[in-house]
Amino acid sequence: MGQYFDNQVLPSKMVKKECFLLGTKFIFYTDNGVFSKDGLDFGSRLLLETIPLEEVGGKVLDMGCGYGVFGIVLNRLLLCSVDMVDVNLRALHLAEINIKENHCSDIRAFESNVYENINSKYTCIVTNPPIRAGKKVVYDIVMNARNYLEKNGVLFLVIRKEQGAKSLIVDLEKQYTVEILTKKKGFYILKCKSLSNN
Repeated sequence: MGQYFDNQVLPSKMVKKECFLLGTKFIFYTDNGVFSKDGLDFGSRLLLETIPLEEVGGKVLDMGCGYGVFGIVLNRLLLCSVDMVDVNLRALHLAEINIKENHCSDIRAFESNVYENINSKYTCIVTNPPIRAGKKVVYDIVMNARNYLEKNGVLFLVIRKEQGAKSLIVDLEKQYTVEILTKKKGFYILKCKSLSNN
């Protein structure tokens, strides 16, 4: 849990990583104390390769953005407006560097403990929720997303079977129409549409 809330505990050792996604080359700087510091993790890659890009547009929120992969990739490929938020200040610093490195525009990264500093509504929220931060944080992210979605807005997320995917889906279905877009190597990619927005 430390990597999410104790922002500057580990000494910095920034590393530059190349990443090819959806036919496009991206550069991401990573560092100690941030999620997936050794490069793009399988779950995040699967989410980006699975979600229907034609349904991602308008204004997008990358919730728990880390060093900015979801927001930067979607901004570059779709030219959509993106907000990226995280509680980890080192991750946000990296996200700012990566925004410039990948020549993005109409995108911003700022600090927010879940939705604390969010004042907008979004067409789409994308997240790989920080499981290690605990169930309360994960549920805050996914269950309260509906309050920050525009009418017909969609939440896309990745969750692992061993991290409680099936029980989370049951709980999500109380508030959303849930579609499992794919399952691979124990990872589930979910598309959630708020019942109150249907």
